[in-house]
Amino acid sequence: MKIVNVYISILQFRRALQILGILTKHSLGELFSHTRFSRRRRRKVQKTVHTTPERIRMTIEDLGPTFVKFGQILADRPDMVSEKFRIELKKLQSRALPFDNDYALSLIEKELGAPIDEIFSEFNTTPLAAASIGQVYEGRLRSGDEVIVKIRRPYIENKIKLDIYLLKHLARSFAKRYPELAAVNIVGLIDEFSATILKELDYTLEASNIYRFQTMFKDDPTVHIPLVYSRYCTKRLLVMERIRGIAPDDPPALRAAGLDTHRIAVNGADMLLTMILRHGFFHADPHAGNIFIMPGNVIAMIDFGMVGALTPRDLNFLSDFAIGFARRNGDTISKALITLCGKKFFEREEELRFEIHQMMMQYTGVPIETVNFAGAMQACIDVIVKYQLQIPSGIFMLIKALATLEKFAATLDPQLSLAPIILPYAKQIVKEKYAPRKIAGMLYDTLSSYVGFIRSFPDDASEILYKLKEGKIKHDIRLDDNALFVRTIKAISRRIAYVIVLVGLFIGSALLMVFDKGNAYGRFILIAASVLILLQMLKWLFSDRNK
Repeated sequence: MKIVNVYISILQFRRALQILGILTKHSLGELFSHTRFSRRRRRKVQKTVHTTPERIRMTIEDLGPTFVKFGQILADRPDMVSEKFRIELKKLQSRALPFDNDYALSLIEKELGAPIDEIFSEFNTTPLAAASIGQVYEGRLRSGDEVIVKIRRPYIENKIKLDIYLLKHLARSFAKRYPELAAVNIVGLIDEFSATILKELDYTLEASNIYRFQTMFKDDPTVHIPLVYSRYCTKRLLVMERIRGIAPDDPPALRAAGLDTHRIAVNGADMLLTMILRHGFFHADPHAGNIFIMPGNVIAMIDFGMVGALTPRDLNFLSDFAIGFARRNGDTISKALITLCGKKFFEREEELRFEIHQMMMQYTGVPIETVNFAGAMQACIDVIVKYQLQIPSGIFMLIKALATLEKFAATLDPQLSLAPIILPYAKQIVKEKYAPRKIAGMLYDTLSSYVGFIRSFPDDASEILYKLKEGKIKHDIRLDDNALFVRTIKAISRRIAYVIVLVGLFIGSALLMVFDKGNAYGRFILIAASVLILLQMLKWLFSDRNK
């Protein structure tokens, strides 16, 4: 075994012990809190009692950044976690204590390949912010541009990879032990989470996201995406434009600065809906801390590490849902939800349609301007979860982004509703979907597929017949119920063994009688075997008639 593998195994074992110690501490605390002695002690000292969801949240915070990030993702997954736990998990913050300042500055110089004084005319050595993955500083380049400098925490990648390895191991064990939870797909969730958090560790990917958003909004004067100084950026270091503005959750300050809160709300809604419905690529964490309002009611965003991408199927779902919701058409919404889950035929579709229809009835007569669009979508997703259908993870990120946008708009202008704004975008998607040119292209692709099938069918048929003739055809059989399969095989095996024994006894006793007609033992075995064979034949005949 290589020394590197031994070292990695030791690190994994150490981290596993740390996790076990934290889990043991909080588990014992949870058990103790339910004892009679604990209740008596609380009455005397009036000590605060932590609920089970609170203890789980505290445990996750103690486990470190990987588990905090995972908890934040679970907080937006109603198909995984119940509502009371989700409420508590939403309190998880990625804030962290700053690491050693001198060490951080040395890491910045190492990534820059030069002393800080050579690159910056001004540099504030006090951290502006500290998060679980990186630490943020502010400075001014020699060119005079104000910038933000993000440096990744040391050894954070190795720590996160160790945690991911342990999470994957636990997820696989959990999936094997509880196969009835296949609809949850916890292994897939861990794989998806690991891909997401490892991308956040690479600042070159965040820079790439910023470039992509700059291209999307290059002709939109109402949106500002910060500049990236790529010559200074590495996998561990990001240098970008310093954005100065007012937070969108402070309407009095915005009005005092002479800004129009209604126009800001509309610009923000248009910005996010352009990302989602025109490009299928959006900022997945648009909370107030990541948005600044600049002069002229311009919206600026920061922190592009977490982004969402939508497939054409996701976009079609959103447009069909918006149109169905505007028309209060439960059938359109149900069909959109089932298609989203990748189901062409769903045996409980009628029940689902009825439940969605009943849900839409509560919005009858209610002006669309007053309806919480993201909340209605979340309610429909909750229905889908109840039917144990798997929903693409991007949809949960989408709902989170829409809910944040709706809250952001309501703070700035309580009269503004998301539904009327989203409807024109949705209609445009449907219009493009059924455009004559697109339909003609789909027909051409379909005809090409049929022509290809007709041309290749004779050769394919000949190959199948040849392999069948040569005995080379193989067929894979999948059995969902392994226990039933094992019981069936055992029952068949017992019957075959029983028949073989009976036939063997019959033939053996018959031969014995041929060579020794006076053998009483042979005569008894022959009669007994004959009677048992006759009874078995009658049993089979009787069973066949009953069938």
